[in-house]
Amino acid sequence: MAVKEVERKVTKIGNSLGVTLPQEVLNHIGIKQGDEVSFQLEEGGKVSFKKNVNLNMDGLEGIDQDFLDGLKQVFNDYDNTLRNLADR
Repeated sequence: MAVKEVERKVTKIGNSLGVTLPQEVLNHIGIKQGDEVSFQLEEGGKVSFKKNVNLNMDGLEGIDQDFLDGLKQVFNDYDNTLRNLADR
């Protein structure tokens, strides 16, 4: 797939500023209304974002919620690193 650039203007939404996402972008990353996304602030003013993936918690009954929250944070913080390790 060729790299494609899409532009949008920052607009006022209530007391905040916002940017709308074109349907083409939403389809590309599989986001629909109500989904949650995470933003990663990078060097040089670059920002990337991705759809949050809900973890299947079946079979984890009895495990401390604080532990699960911490584990989820580790996966969020080190997603790229963990994916690179898995690809080796």
